[in-house]
Amino acid sequence: MAFVDILIEIANWVRTELINLANPWTFYQLAIIAILFIVAKLASQGLENRLEARARRIKGHQGLLRVIIALMRRTDWILFVILLFIVLTVLRASTWPSRTVLISLTLSLSLAWLFTSVVSRIIRNRLLARTIGWIAWTYAAIVILGVNDEAAAFLDTLALPLGKTRLSALVLSKAAVLLTATVWLAIVIGNYFDERVQRSDELTPSIRVLLGKLVKIGLVIAAGGIALSSVGVDLTALTVFSGAIGVGLGFGLQKVVSNFISGIIILLDKSIKPGDTITLGDTFGWIRELRARFVSVITRDGREYLIPNEDFITQQVINWSFSDEMVRLDVPFGVSYEADPHQVSALAIEAAISVGRVDADRRPVCWLTGFGDSSLDFVLRFWIRDPQQGLTNVRGKVLLALWDTLKENGIEIPYPHREVIMKQPPTGPARPATGD
Repeated sequence: MAFVDILIEIANWVRTELINLANPWTFYQLAIIAILFIVAKLASQGLENRLEARARRIKGHQGLLRVIIALMRRTDWILFVILLFIVLTVLRASTWPSRTVLISLTLSLSLAWLFTSVVSRIIRNRLLARTIGWIAWTYAAIVILGVNDEAAAFLDTLALPLGKTRLSALVLSKAAVLLTATVWLAIVIGNYFDERVQRSDELTPSIRVLLGKLVKIGLVIAAGGIALSSVGVDLTALTVFSGAIGVGLGFGLQKVVSNFISGIIILLDKSIKPGDTITLGDTFGWIRELRARFVSVITRDGREYLIPNEDFITQQVINWSFSDEMVRLDVPFGVSYEADPHQVSALAIEAAISVGRVDADRRPVCWLTGFGDSSLDFVLRFWIRDPQQGLTNVRGKVLLALWDTLKENGIEIPYPHREVIMKQPPTGPARPATGD
């Protein structure tokens, strides 16, 4: 019966609007609206590009810049709203208010569209931003047109009984809107808190990441609970359902949960942190970011490896900067037996010190390690403070400096020789006799 009453009210509203269309002032208002829209479109050409170019010079928060750019790209709608407001003010001062109803509604709908389309641009996902913008504008249009009660009653009639619970389209719509709004607000607050925590010098990098993630997860869970409670959903009824789902997901998401727990353990024990230089298997690089499921590691060749957190718990990890950034490197080399080993050791230390990245406070050392088959074997040991800048390159610079130093002092670097002793002359096939 309620559905029939709603249809009757809608039919009466349509009949009233059709009667109003017969009024000449209705056509006048439509013409004014069309002319103003065309004028706004023409006036915005060229102005939009100049304003957007100036807006992009702003240095600051990306979210604010995104909103400003979105506002600049709707210059035609801004001009349209301004022209509507001016014309509406003039008409209300010179004629009856009933002759400006259509212009007033157009102004309100245009303002609502402009506001929702610009604010929704804060969301980075374009599809999600457009969807939320259209939903928000539709709700605003229903309120502006004064049919919100009828629309709510109509949606409430579209219900599906589930036991003792009555699930209507109105409840689902409210839940979707509130859930989207509260979760979005929770994410914004969480990101703001995370930015503030990351700037704190009193906390270690691992604690900063852990606090940021815990606050974000907690705010999102709280926002979901508040949204569902606001529309009348009994959260206690979800305990059994969530328990059953949890058992099923526990078997299917073992690796995901394992990586998530491993990430929390990594943050708590502070074994690695952003900026550390690590070696895991064949991967050497520095940690850019710690995520809930993986660790982002950037290598010297610019590749970014997303390594699961579980690997940092179960495998052997070399953290070059865990307790101290100082790293010792060894460079083995050999010289001829004719060289003085004492002089070679001094020259090798001098060559290592000449390289800029070698730490001069901890003096390099050079030791004779053995008498090889064709050379005196040495090892040159030196320290560096910046392993994240690479190891192979600094070894290469030290070897080049060592080569130049040894060459300047006439010290040879031997290489293996092979002697072949022929005990009897080689025999070969007889040459054929040649005639004259």
